[in-house]
Amino acid sequence: MTIKTVDFMYSAASEKQFLSDGRLQIVVAGKSNSGKSSFINLLSGRKAARVSNTPGRTRLINYFDINRGQFVLTDLPGYGYAEAPKTEQAQWGSLVEAYFDGPSKKFVILITDIRRLPSEDDKTLISYLYAKNIPFCIVANKSDKQSRLKNTKCVMGIAAALRVGRDDILTVSCLTGAGRDEVLNRLRPMVFSDGDKLE
Repeated sequence: MTIKTVDFMYSAASEKQFLSDGRLQIVVAGKSNSGKSSFINLLSGRKAARVSNTPGRTRLINYFDINRGQFVLTDLPGYGYAEAPKTEQAQWGSLVEAYFDGPSKKFVILITDIRRLPSEDDKTLISYLYAKNIPFCIVANKSDKQSRLKNTKCVMGIAAALRVGRDDILTVSCLTGAGRDEVLNRLRPMVFSDGDKLE
């Protein structure tokens, strides 16, 4: 699968602004500072999302049009930023829950740091996706920070903590680009119908 064009559409601050045009939405989720924006840039092959060193900067739901209408890449606000005011945390949580309750067809990519065990928020999200029957995969980011052997052990730990299979977890490095093709291949059957030509 090839991503040829990426166009920012708009940001949604409330439920009435959610996009619901029938297209598949590939949803990027994860805790603050997990590398969601860097992953979006890796996946799209260009600087589509602004990368910030300050956790909690993404406070809206951002929509990106991929390949002139083929599907939508949706960037959710990061969770678990302890320094954010409790009222803001509650607002973000309500916004994201309303989004997942919406009718749009979704496939979720949960971004984690391969060097860290999943947080309680990560576990809650996975449980929620199971309960809502929303398909997902997990992308363990920052694989360049340690050895391949260490990565293998960490992936097993993440799988056990989230109670998922090893094959549900893909490893990437947003710095080197490693793992990008594997993620695109995972998305391919979600994006294309049986009659479409695969690229």
